[in-house]
Amino acid sequence: MYVLESIWQFIQDQILGMKWLDALIGNALSFVGLDTTSRLGGSIRFFLYDVVKIAVLLCLLIFFISYIQSYFPPERSKKILGRFHGVWANIISALLGTVTPFCSCSSIPLFIGFTSAGLPLGVTFSFLISSPMVDLGSLVLLMSIFGAKVAIIYVVVGLAIAVVGGTLIEKLRMERYVEEFIKSAGGVDIESPTLTKRERVQYAKEQVASTFKKVFPYILVGVGIGAVIHNWIPEHWIEAVLGSNNPFGVILATLVGVPMYADIFGTIPVAEALLYKGAQLGTILAFMMAVTTLSLPSIIMLRKAVKPKLLALFIGICTVGIILVGYLFNAFQFLLI
Repeated sequence: MYVLESIWQFIQDQILGMKWLDALIGNALSFVGLDTTSRLGGSIRFFLYDVVKIAVLLCLLIFFISYIQSYFPPERSKKILGRFHGVWANIISALLGTVTPFCSCSSIPLFIGFTSAGLPLGVTFSFLISSPMVDLGSLVLLMSIFGAKVAIIYVVVGLAIAVVGGTLIEKLRMERYVEEFIKSAGGVDIESPTLTKRERVQYAKEQVASTFKKVFPYILVGVGIGAVIHNWIPEHWIEAVLGSNNPFGVILATLVGVPMYADIFGTIPVAEALLYKGAQLGTILAFMMAVTTLSLPSIIMLRKAVKPKLLALFIGICTVGIILVGYLFNAFQFLLI
């Protein structure tokens, strides 16, 4: 058991967490005469380490996920979802969301396509909730920062929110609140071409290039904010606002996260810095979930497809679910970290 724990700790620290990279950058900065224990030196070290680490993980994850995704184009996903009914359809839909794009805005076109193809509304909403919140990339990145237990539980509760949310929307029969042009669009049945392994690899490479160009600016912004929090903002400020002494920290973090737009790769460095400064785990995860699931651009896009009452229900379900998850993680933080 000890050997297995040691091996896993090595994987978490040196492969996922890339602690060797942090040491290498620290030594290089010290070699050129920069004091990495100072605020400026520490900020530069944090920035370089997190940018390189997240960029490497990003490219590897996008390639791996895109290769898997090549087996699940929209028309095939629609056929898979059409075979299931009831809560099982919501579960499968939520699971399919884990191998789709990394942000809420890129998930909405697929949601619209599934809805117009005639799939049950609750099923498509389970997909819409899970896709940005619990993709495979979030699992690996969260493991690199918070450890395996936190990452796995985060994914499980995220899937639970997606399943419960979709099921509730289905039970309330909200189909009349979908815009008419979505209902009348109809589905287009197109057979997926059979791709060779070489074509799937090429597709994955193209996805790496296009997604990296789109996501990298948010990584730079997120790491920059994280570096400021990590080295310039006093620890007692963070603890006062997002620590255990503020019972409204989870609600505040959720509300702050909603108007922002980023994906899991942009929010991870901010979360890492907040945790280092004393913010509670559940409060940080609530912030991350709000940013990735309820960003203003995605809400504006979704409004084009659904009427205000359904949009408000979707926002309400996600917000309540995120807040509950935040308080749950805070309550059991001592067992997780």
